Amino acid sequence: FPNQTINMQVTVAARSFLRQMRGLATAAPSASVLTSMDAHGVATITLSNPGKLNALTEELGDEFSAVVRRVSAEPKLRAVVLTGEGKAFSAGGDLGFLEERTRTSALKNVDDMKKFYARFLSVRSLPVPVVAAINGSAVGAGLCLAAACDVRIAGASARLGWTFATLGIHPGMAATHFTAALIGPQQAARLLLTGELISAEEAAAIGLVLETVPDADVYARALGLAHRIARASPAAVRTLTATLRAQQDEGLGRALAREADAQAHCYAAPDLLEGIKAIRERRAAVFPL
Repeated sequence: FPNQTINMQVTVAARSFLRQMRGLATAAPSASVLTSMDAHGVATITLSNPGKLNALTEELGDEFSAVVRRVSAEPKLRAVVLTGEGKAFSAGGDLGFLEERTRTSALKNVDDMKKFYARFLSVRSLPVPVVAAINGSAVGAGLCLAAACDVRIAGASARLGWTFATLGIHPGMAATHFTAALIGPQQAARLLLTGELISAEEAAAIGLVLETVPDADVYARALGLAHRIARASPAAVRTLTATLRAQQDEGLGRALAREADAQAHCYAAPDLLEGIKAIRERRAAVFPL
């Protein structure tokens, strides 16, 4: 397709997508993950629990992994855009889930966390490239999900951070694996150890996201990139996606096992409860020496 035609189609498709999402939400109000696919073979997966800032729960994870399986089976699939509904991409893990872990045995927590990771990291089983349209804040596990995608585009007002350490817990869901691969070990150490939130502009400067765009344009820009990918040879794109991920996933299993074990240890310490309490009281956590 000529570039001018594609740009016009992207704008129209973005408007059409929003109408489709409103229609789907009306038809199935219980759905927390919405899907659509356009005529070019580009599927959109939308986290749709804006009232909770698209927090990642076990229930949403079950729905997400089921959607991934269904979308993966589409024979005409060429690319995927992953985004969030409302003002956040995802605010991260659900506090109730984390609090429950403090009352659960370490052995069970290791198993529970591995299962939790697998639900959302199923995004890497999609056989085509996934472009994350980071429409708002991506924090903690929410940023882990975005980092597991192949490309990330962020809205200008988005804030991003692996905030685990300020909550009182070791990072999980491949944070320690993908962060260093994306931005290098020194920047990874800074962001993981401080739990610092950074701007979309800084995220682009250090290579965490491909680019930043005005908030209103983030989905359209991600869709445009997905359409450019969709114009390439599907055989080449699918095999190249598998090749790139195979390189990126070297050591991923070891990292996930280490993260699950470390998180289980943190659940048994008092720091996490202080971190959860601080969030609920809208203050900075204070961890005793």
